[in-house]
Amino acid sequence: MSLNPEPSQPEERAERNLAPKSYAAAAEEALENEPNADPEPQSHDGQVDGAVDNAKEALVNKVQDPEHASKPNGTKTIRIVPTEEYEGEGQDDSPKSPSRNSHRRRGSLKSIGSVGRKHGEQLQHDVFEKHKDGDGEASTSVKPASDFELDGRTDKPPKRRNSELRSGRQAGEGWHKSKIRFAPLNVPLQRRLQTLAVLMHTLSIAGLVSIFFFLCAIPILWPVLLPYLIYVLFSKAGESGELSFRSERWRRSKVWSLFASYFPARLHRSQELEPTRKYIFGYHPHGIISHGAFVAFATEALGFSQLFPGITNTLLTLDGNFKLPLYREYALRMGLASVSRESCENILSKGGRNGEGMGRAITIVIGGARESLESRPGTLRLVLRRRLGFVKLAIRQGADLVPVLNFGENEIYEQLDPHAHPYINKFQLLVKKLMGWTVPLFHARGIFNYDVGMMPYRRSMNVVVGRPIKVVQQQHPDKAYVEDVHEKYVDELLRIWNDHKDQFAQERTEELTIIE
Repeated sequence: MSLNPEPSQPEERAERNLAPKSYAAAAEEALENEPNADPEPQSHDGQVDGAVDNAKEALVNKVQDPEHASKPNGTKTIRIVPTEEYEGEGQDDSPKSPSRNSHRRRGSLKSIGSVGRKHGEQLQHDVFEKHKDGDGEASTSVKPASDFELDGRTDKPPKRRNSELRSGRQAGEGWHKSKIRFAPLNVPLQRRLQTLAVLMHTLSIAGLVSIFFFLCAIPILWPVLLPYLIYVLFSKAGESGELSFRSERWRRSKVWSLFASYFPARLHRSQELEPTRKYIFGYHPHGIISHGAFVAFATEALGFSQLFPGITNTLLTLDGNFKLPLYREYALRMGLASVSRESCENILSKGGRNGEGMGRAITIVIGGARESLESRPGTLRLVLRRRLGFVKLAIRQGADLVPVLNFGENEIYEQLDPHAHPYINKFQLLVKKLMGWTVPLFHARGIFNYDVGMMPYRRSMNVVVGRPIKVVQQQHPDKAYVEDVHEKYVDELLRIWNDHKDQFAQERTEELTIIE
């Protein structure tokens, strides 16, 4: 039977002349009309529907829990605790009687009568009176317990395992994987002194010029600094060929021995040179700063005078370096001179054993600033094919040509590949054309680390001096003879490479190449 077979809407009941009847009254009448009802009702699918029956019984008896106060919206909450024990389907083999509410549709997982409970388990529900129907009676809804709602949810949060111990990140983790390797504190003193010597020479230009400008900030020194600056700008000491400022004591200083042992660097000769001849040493490659040329031919750290006794050698550099205050004094004490044509002719024609340059030599870095852009580890690319000026100079002065190849000059710095960045390469060539020097984008190691900085890497350099190519002096050499001497010079340079590359260039990535 139905709990409320009569019309529930007020309009329908008015048409049939029926008195208003509430849901609670209909439930009470239904219970009175069923004396043989099963005292322990179960749903037709074996699931307990006792919570709804308890709610109905509570509504019939009008029992309200005194602990529940009226809520602001006028609803009342009644806590119902059933005293009977319920048993779900499948607990025994006894046949199940149909529920008195079998006419109702099966509810969802959140409905009250759709889930069974174990024997002895009690259900607690909140009965809410939320709305009033058309007759003014309160309508009732039943809300299941909060834990019951969680059991039917599919998006409920996972259970937390409190027994599992979890930790945060470890302090200092990852430092041992850093790409920057820092030098340890227990580095021997000798290695620290070696680094200091290389740092002093590397920063010589910038450091000395900065000191000069610092002194210019002191007005009391202006009477001394101004005449000195005028003297530097007009001095010809760098190209006079007299070598009057050259200091053998400074060239033989132990500072340069520390400088050479930093890499370390060694000087090798292929043949003895006669002290009664003039010589032009052609140094290759240029590298970034030409550290090998400086330590081999501007100092006595590698024993140049022992390998080539009786020969006074002068390393040539840019003429502009002798216009820099304070650095000019440093370069002249080291015996450096300008690479200009006038300077070369003066050195090879003055002094020496006979006063005409016999026993003198100059060292020219042939590739120049253009070749520095090709300086990268594992390679040896030379700008030599169109360099004929030093050959003509040798023929006019009657000086023998001596090729010099440094295995390791390109290894001590890393540089951005100009061929992979054509726009940067064009800018560098433009600076070379306008200013006479280039701006290579290079890096190496630092003072206290091994990966970032401007200090050269500690990689060995072996400077090999080849066999001299004798020339016949001519004041106006013809082109064919110049090309013939140049070809012999290149052949001797290739011989040095082929004879010593397996010993001194074991980590090369390509063979010697003449690109221009």
